Amino acid sequence: MSTSTRHTAHLPRTLVGLTAAVLLVAGCSPGGDAPSPAPSETSSTTASSPAPSTDPSSSSSSSAPSPTSSTTAPTSSPSASGCPATEAGTPPGAATTQVVDVDGDGAADTAWLTGGADRTFGITTASGATSSLPIDSASPIAASAVVGTVSAVDGSDVTVALVDLGREARLLTFVDCAVTATTDSSGAPYVFDRGFTGQGTGVGCSDVDGENRLAGLLASQEGDGWTVTRTLIDLDDSGRLASNGTSEVVASGAGQDEPVVTTAQEVSCGDLVAGAGGLSEPAS
Repeated sequence: MSTSTRHTAHLPRTLVGLTAAVLLVAGCSPGGDAPSPAPSETSSTTASSPAPSTDPSSSSSSSAPSPTSSTTAPTSSPSASGCPATEAGTPPGAATTQVVDVDGDGAADTAWLTGGADRTFGITTASGATSSLPIDSASPIAASAVVGTVSAVDGSDVTVALVDLGREARLLTFVDCAVTATTDSSGAPYVFDRGFTGQGTGVGCSDVDGENRLAGLLASQEGDGWTVTRTLIDLDDSGRLASNGTSEVVASGAGQDEPVVTTAQEVSCGDLVAGAGGLSEPAS
């Protein structure tokens, strides 16, 4: 959640340091209508960790109106020919990485990050369309990001970008050829806690009943073992609106180095982990 309306995952608060590994996510909605352990729907600085490439439940040893300030965004929807080209492209000096096909033309597309005071995340499609969104954050930590496809509550596919800023992770979507900031029901940006507020530690994409679901994760040490709580994130079919879904403990008494624990302290989707060889902000 944000400083004003924190929608970060309200999960148990026994966090220890963040580490690195692979997938998951959690959220919480304002007004207390979300499950206690959940990720974050917020308008400021909260965060949550990635999910392991394998669902924590299977890897644990124990039981267990959206702001879219898109710089050069086309207004038409994706089609078999892709998004219509824009005049501007990827900015010089931006860090880039190839990502999944975001506009349905069958060709891989490119995500990018610029650094410094004007830090910006953007996507340039193979068809030549560029859309971007400024990442307004005072975090001194270099941003990193992953892009993936997850299931909305109706089963449709939504392209999401998770931007890790160290103390929080921002949730963005690519919809109607534009990079868009996903919000909660109050219109505040949906943000995941990364251990800064005690509501979450990571974000990830988890296989749940055959669907790839976005989830907020909380890893907390309890005695000699670790407990990992997962909160599924319910996205509408456009990806513009997010809310906290069901929460469950997916591991208990787990070891600190087990994948279910380490991935609950990362920002990831599938095999992609933010800051681990993917898209990272260039040095300014």
